[in-house]
Amino acid sequence: MKKRNSTSLSVLGWREWVQLPELKVPAIKAKIDTGARTSCLHTSTSTTYRKGGRELVRFILHPIQGTLFPQIECVADIVDRRNITDSGGHREMRIVIVTNIQIGECCYPIELTLSSREKMRFRMLLGRTALKGKFAVDPARSFLLGKSLKFRYPDSPQEIA
Repeated sequence: MKKRNSTSLSVLGWREWVQLPELKVPAIKAKIDTGARTSCLHTSTSTTYRKGGRELVRFILHPIQGTLFPQIECVADIVDRRNITDSGGHREMRIVIVTNIQIGECCYPIELTLSSREKMRFRMLLGRTALKGKFAVDPARSFLLGKSLKFRYPDSPQEIA
């Protein structure tokens, strides 16, 4: 992780590989988007249910763009539902969850909305609320924290546990 000096923020590129350890996602390429307030995670299907007085969501995530493999089933507590306006001006009611994100060596909780990002180039968008006070962004650079973490996925569906 690059730092300008001991008092400045760590610098990210406009896209980075990150991890979502609580959701068992070892790698997902995220677009770092300071124009978006809220972070978003791609889901292909989701189901809400109640268990022990808690409201939960079960959803399927395909973390690698352009393929349905791997398929990761995630479960998380629902913390809110919000109307979100996307970059095209369309409003959508989205489920909000909180989970830890691992960016380089930094791990901390963030809010994520769940939505289909099937037609988008990135399965995850990391908004400015998740970056505030932790990172600065260099829009001219990419992957400042290292190369692809995609290698963390097995080569065939039979190897996924």
